[in-house]
Amino acid sequence: MRRQRLFPFLAWLPELRNPGTLRADVLAGLTGAVVVLPQGIAFATLAGMPAEYGLYTAMVPCIVAALFGASRLMVTGPANAISLTVFAMLAPLATPESDRFVTLAITLAFMVGLWQLLLGFARAGRLADYVSHTVIVGFTAGAAVLIINSQIRNFFGIDIPRGSNLWQTVQHVLQTQPRVDFFATSTALITMIVALLWRPLNRFVPALLIAIIAGAVYVAISKIFDPTLTTKTVEALPGALPPLSAPSLDLETLKLLLVPSIAMTLLALAEAVSIAQALARKRREALNGSQEFIGQGLANVAGSFFSCYPSSGSFNRSGVNISSDARTPFSAIAASLFLIAILFFVSPLAKYLPIAAVAAVLFLVAWGLIDRREIAELLRHKFERITLLSTFIATLALPLEWAVLLGIGVSLVVGRFAPRAK
Repeated sequence: MRRQRLFPFLAWLPELRNPGTLRADVLAGLTGAVVVLPQGIAFATLAGMPAEYGLYTAMVPCIVAALFGASRLMVTGPANAISLTVFAMLAPLATPESDRFVTLAITLAFMVGLWQLLLGFARAGRLADYVSHTVIVGFTAGAAVLIINSQIRNFFGIDIPRGSNLWQTVQHVLQTQPRVDFFATSTALITMIVALLWRPLNRFVPALLIAIIAGAVYVAISKIFDPTLTTKTVEALPGALPPLSAPSLDLETLKLLLVPSIAMTLLALAEAVSIAQALARKRREALNGSQEFIGQGLANVAGSFFSCYPSSGSFNRSGVNISSDARTPFSAIAASLFLIAILFFVSPLAKYLPIAAVAAVLFLVAWGLIDRREIAELLRHKFERITLLSTFIATLALPLEWAVLLGIGVSLVVGRFAPRAK
């Protein structure tokens, strides 16, 4: 038992002896690797980093967190909120994509990892118990809407500024009435239809993987009949392992990043624990919050030596993982290994992967994250309804870490008054 606390992977490794489990994890990993290709590039751009750094951050941190974290199905790597926060914190300190900016981002990952380890070893994971089930349901539903919002531009092929929040997207659509790209939209719809039709066969080959391939095939065949058709695809990818790196530990840099690292630590843990709690509750499993803190800390510290910027739990990749019938954390490890293989051997083929097809897959993932039955049940109870709606609205309107904190605060206040109402 003590060995399993020190090395959590010893608890689930024996499950891989079951051929069905190993096969499911490998196929889920393959799907996750394909989906993260455009995501990694997009998130790196949001963070102000060169495109390849988003892919590097999807490799080593993902493996380390899977081995030492507590969540069985959460996938760690580049995340939307983390990427945007990295840019906001570091842009005033260095020019985005410059060598100095990259060094600061790598050092930030190292410092965030140390803070996370400190909290983990201090058994601060018990704080995760204050995140109620209702908060998780509301947060997950809100995050699903944010995923859809981030992919509308790719699904319909319309020109919406990257990084627009929900209200900016609605405003842009109503004011400019952008023209929908029929080819991109039809590609996305074909992908969705194939995914839905393949679901009964999901146990053999993940529907999301088949759907992405179907979208690529549809684009290729369409261009044969009409060479003038164009659609956005994934850009050419580097075909190499992440290069070794080292954080800058001079006193000036450490002082410069002290406050940003503390703020980033709170954001990364809030996001990771919220996702891990949501997935654990979905599977009716307990979550050791302190162990997850340690796993995230080791992932960021290790990542800083392999050209990674700060990482955290990814809603998109975790959603793909669970939708692909993953069974153990090995699915996340498999995803990283497949990503490395893709970059080594088939990176030139990535340019044939339509962005619209990936957007369609993420639409389905987002829809699957919304627990409609549980939401309907919670809405029937007055005090649970207050917490649910407060968290949901806050997730859409505020940074994710503040949304979670507000939801927790509302749930604690409501919890005090709810018994009196009975």
